Amino acid sequence: MRMKLSVKHTVDRWFNKIAKNPALSLTVSILWLIVVGWVAFGWNLGNTGLIDETEPLFAEASRQMYVTGDWITPFFNGDTRFDKPALIYWCQAIAYHLIGVNEWAVRLPSAIAAFGLVCLAFYTIQWYLAKQDELEQVSRPTRRYLTSFIAAALMALNPETIIWARTGVSDMLLTGCMASALLCFFLGYAGKEGTGDWGLGTRKLGTEGSGLRSEEKFSQSPIPNPQSLFPNKWYLAFYVLIAGAILTKGPVGIVLPGLIVAAFLLYVGKVREVLREMHLLVGILIILALSVPWYALVIWRNGWNYINSFFGYHNLERFTEVVNGHSAPWYFYFLVVLLGFAPYSVYLPASIIKLKFWQRSHWRSVERFQQFGLFAWFWFASIFSFFCIAVTKLPSYVLPLMPAAAILVALLWSDLFSDTETRQTIPSPSPTLPISASLLRISGWVNVVFLSILATALLNITQILGTDPAISNFHELIQKSGLPVIAGIIWLVSAVLVAGLLLSRRWNYIISINLIAFVAFVIFVLTPASFFIDRERQLPLRELSAVILEAKQPNEELIMLGFKKPSVVFYSHIHVNYLKFPQEAVEHIKNQAAKGLKPSSVLLLAEQKKFLQMDLQPDDYKNLSTKGAYNLVRVPFKKMKNQKIDIS
Repeated sequence: MRMKLSVKHTVDRWFNKIAKNPALSLTVSILWLIVVGWVAFGWNLGNTGLIDETEPLFAEASRQMYVTGDWITPFFNGDTRFDKPALIYWCQAIAYHLIGVNEWAVRLPSAIAAFGLVCLAFYTIQWYLAKQDELEQVSRPTRRYLTSFIAAALMALNPETIIWARTGVSDMLLTGCMASALLCFFLGYAGKEGTGDWGLGTRKLGTEGSGLRSEEKFSQSPIPNPQSLFPNKWYLAFYVLIAGAILTKGPVGIVLPGLIVAAFLLYVGKVREVLREMHLLVGILIILALSVPWYALVIWRNGWNYINSFFGYHNLERFTEVVNGHSAPWYFYFLVVLLGFAPYSVYLPASIIKLKFWQRSHWRSVERFQQFGLFAWFWFASIFSFFCIAVTKLPSYVLPLMPAAAILVALLWSDLFSDTETRQTIPSPSPTLPISASLLRISGWVNVVFLSILATALLNITQILGTDPAISNFHELIQKSGLPVIAGIIWLVSAVLVAGLLLSRRWNYIISINLIAFVAFVIFVLTPASFFIDRERQLPLRELSAVILEAKQPNEELIMLGFKKPSVVFYSHIHVNYLKFPQEAVEHIKNQAAKGLKPSSVLLLAEQKKFLQMDLQPDDYKNLSTKGAYNLVRVPFKKMKNQKIDIS
């Protein structure tokens, strides 16, 4: 017991020392964010190839913009690509210009968006907890820093965020814009104005000689001028980021944040008051000025083709109908959140219950900044409900609620990070009731059960995973890699440690065990697994793309038979003609031969099974390369002109 108190006193003294030194506190905060960001988003970011099938579509469309100089209409493989607006393509094209056309450049916008969001969330939670200390006239640097550190780690180190922050598609950029916009809204709503410092310095609170000290430096917030044309800087940032979200994914970029803010303001009864503060008309003009020009230009150039494709098919139909076969049962997103925010997701129910969000009169009576947890709840619930209603369902759709989940869980644990010596002179009711031991105990044992099930599932992963046609001996290779055993051991050990902490009532270390286990999982399982999948699944296509670049004659056509792998287009820089059936390929080659085109041959890239179904004789083609499950051959026209081929 004495040892435990000694450790806590040492930690408290360390954080007090940090909080009293602005330069040291800023340095420690930045170092923590860099370490977390590098492990989650930067480490080996571009050391694996692009992953078929979505990532190369974005990468190649951005490369086309970079090469052609057409920054209005996205193209892929010679066709317009109207799936997403232009911001992600612009970001990737700029990255190509800065560091070259490579995997790092493709994924850098996603990683930067994720890292920027984590930094802003860290700042927001630091500010919120410091304001709480100021209101209650206490000094709790340990609680403030530990909660902020944990929140940043939870937000970065979860499966859903890591996957999409390391993938060169638009989902993380949308989440970065949308979630940052919501944080900026809350900072503006809660009255954070002034010099814009990081809030990590020191300043005395209370009357002179009181001896109370808050290690937070607050800028003096000027009284808003009702005659001012523009709202405060945080609301301005909110509007700019909403425009960025619209340019990333379209109407959803304003619909979801608008829904969250509207529901929150209605609940706390401040709609008219806050809309006046926000200068909504000015904000709408800012959003329109930043987002509409590109939409106007792309519609002017492409007309109804763009309107029907983007607004009709990729927005309205995705919400009201099943698109591309992406249907799922009603409980789909419960599973996505459970696994996507694992292993911390088991604490979400306790986090929500602790808030007691249903006590509306209580929430309407507290200070604005004290409503941060309530705002995070509306953020989480609104996005979850919206996509549960939508008919088309994909795991990435609920990515924007993950930051809210991290905030909720971090606030749950904040009560356990109390300083050993907290001096208080002016009692003030907390916006949430202290976490009950029974609630935490139940959640902790659920955590143990969940980690045990996770370990068991990973140990038997080969019986759960399906087959991959690109890797013939997929299950055998996974078993030989030893990764399932390593993963199982990591989570079993963490389950035992959490159980031990529960039995010894050391609650505040439980979340740290979960985080450490996840970091170990990333380093020793996820990272080697990504290299394994890249080597077995994507490397053969990159090697064949290199062969195509060498072997292709001027104007020679490249046919891909039986599958679509956009990475070949990106790595070979060649237009690909996708054909689904062997007979279709045979007919196409014979038709091309009849036209007498030059050169008198085509390149054919096919899965071995589909290639055999073409029933070509050895004299009918020349084998250029075989990699993995794929064959690359050259088929001369003269061999095909008069040949009759039977297709089984």
